[in-house]
Amino acid sequence: MIKSMTGFGKAVCELPNKKVHIEIKSLNSKQLDINTRIPAIYREKELELRNEVADTLYRGKVDVTMIVESFLPDKLAQINETVFENYHHQLKTISDKLGISTGTDYIRTILSLPDTLKVEIAELDENEWAMIKHAIGDAIRAIDEFRTREGAVLEADISERTRLIGTFLKEIEPYEQLRLEKIKSRIRENVAELADKNKIDENRFEQELIYYIEKLDVSEEKVRLQNHIEYFLETLKEDQAVGKKLAFITQEMGREINTLGSKANDSEIQKLVIRMKDELEKIKEQTLNIL
Repeated sequence: MIKSMTGFGKAVCELPNKKVHIEIKSLNSKQLDINTRIPAIYREKELELRNEVADTLYRGKVDVTMIVESFLPDKLAQINETVFENYHHQLKTISDKLGISTGTDYIRTILSLPDTLKVEIAELDENEWAMIKHAIGDAIRAIDEFRTREGAVLEADISERTRLIGTFLKEIEPYEQLRLEKIKSRIRENVAELADKNKIDENRFEQELIYYIEKLDVSEEKVRLQNHIEYFLETLKEDQAVGKKLAFITQEMGREINTLGSKANDSEIQKLVIRMKDELEKIKEQTLNIL
């Protein structure tokens, strides 16, 4: 069963002092393109996160977002005691020397001086990451299930359109014999206008007619196109990423349909060819979104 490259999945990880929201969304792309927006504290785990995503999603433009709803800040400001004591000693010495009132608010003054406060970034807890990684797995499974559901819809639509091309192909048959009779009749009429009938070499005429009709024969194109249709439908059922393979098959189908159109030389067959082209274009558009 095919999968779509479009999908969305989310999960929430409940931790003692924070809540982590994980969202993953994907769109179609020729290859796997992962973009991450995660807090700095988890940046060291980005490669592990990317590998986790790549193992399941394979292909597409994938955006991974982690939003932390924290009850405690990751960056905690602490007073640098050594620097504070040094500033206090200097200020008190100067105050005593200058006779400044001992009621001076040293604390407020010192806290505004450089390096009094130091910011320590909280370190990543491995147990915490293990819980978050489990939630990431839930989000990946959610988007994979979404892609599977979308793929089922795509498969139904593409299968129907492919079978419709096969139906149009069969509808060509009744017009083929009529087309050949029309071509023979038209050639005879044109020859009769240009030359006396008695001077026409019937054997030579038949040879030229056969050569001309063979050039317009579409039997091989019909057989190849039918084979491509059957192969396309078989490939849809494969249990792997087949998007690129299906795109190649549609290219071959397009070649045969174009050749049918160029050889048709009949308005009714041309109408059927146009309808086949229309369905094939819709199939190609849908194929772009298949994993």
